[in-house]
Amino acid sequence: IFYNSCVMSTETQKREYIKTMVNPILERLVVDLLINRPDDVLAFMKEWIDVKGPKYASIGSPHKSPGKKHREQEKHDESEEDEEEEEEDVHELEQQVKKAALRGTRSSVSAEAYGSFNKKTAYVPKVVKKDESQIQRIQKRLGQAFMFQALDEKEQRIVLDAMEEVHFKKGEHVIQQGEPGEVLYVLDSGALDCFKRFKKDEEPKYLKTYQPGESFGELALLYNAPRAATITAKEDSVMFSLDRECFNGIVKEAAIKKREKYEDFLGRIDLLSEMDSYERSKIADALKSVKVKAGDYVVKEGESGDTFYFIEEGQAVATKTLHEGGHPEVVFEYKAGDYFGELALLKDVPRQANVLAKTDLSLVYMDRYSFKRLLGPLEDLLKRNFNKYEKFASL
Repeated sequence: IFYNSCVMSTETQKREYIKTMVNPILERLVVDLLINRPDDVLAFMKEWIDVKGPKYASIGSPHKSPGKKHREQEKHDESEEDEEEEEEDVHELEQQVKKAALRGTRSSVSAEAYGSFNKKTAYVPKVVKKDESQIQRIQKRLGQAFMFQALDEKEQRIVLDAMEEVHFKKGEHVIQQGEPGEVLYVLDSGALDCFKRFKKDEEPKYLKTYQPGESFGELALLYNAPRAATITAKEDSVMFSLDRECFNGIVKEAAIKKREKYEDFLGRIDLLSEMDSYERSKIADALKSVKVKAGDYVVKEGESGDTFYFIEEGQAVATKTLHEGGHPEVVFEYKAGDYFGELALLKDVPRQANVLAKTDLSLVYMDRYSFKRLLGPLEDLLKRNFNKYEKFASL
């Protein structure tokens, strides 16, 4: 019995070691391999381990998150039905990534990040003729779809030139689950319903309705995987499509740079420690940055709240009027890695406190639209951890 107990304990330790120490590194390595598809895989992996490996080794450290056991218990207490659906989604994405890795039919790289062995071929932009009305509509939608928010002015112009206007009648399929994908879309007018078949013998499940300004279809291009869902025109709809070549040559490169800029920062935030690299990369896509001078307000008590903030650098304080007619008092202090503004988004209430910059601040933020657009991972995690900051709910 003692021997069996020791064996079981050893096996448990091995599984925990793989989960906490090995998987964070391997997950990101596989994602970067699929994004870049280098010809010399071994050289890529060697340089990746030397340059980026230490970041993910520290993220996987068992000392990284003292609240991990508590969060794991909270996750266990979630309803079994929700948990099974989440596991099916993750499993399906993992299977698609594995299939994409086995196919290996396309090659695109990030030479800036990984060196001369991994050079990309020159992209020649195409130009689709448009009238002034189309140009203005595309410019408006590019500003709304966070997939394009990492682009500079020149890159936005290239994307604008390459986009084509397409029309779908009510009931027509825009994309179908399981089919290959060659373009992504930005919805300009109309509405689209998204359905997903989780098991072969089940009916497709309704997921959401896309509204003007939202983009979709990028996963098939990014991972060279089949379409993950079916999207059907709920009404007559107009979209702008972007081809794979422009996406790989312009949008993906800008998105990779933005992700790499924020991935190390996001990995150090305790709130996000339970998320995998893919989930954090989606958050990075949606982030915008802003600078605030010392003494200036970031948010004011009583105002409507539509923004969620992370502090990248600097310090801030929360102040609140605790007694009618009194002066605001300091009730909380924030440092780099802290976040605020989530209660207004989760509860749909006005700001419950002021937040002022104690020093010059570098903030990254996402608006309510992007917060909801992420389809749940961050919002669900905030709700799971709600009791962690319940005592500040009155702020």
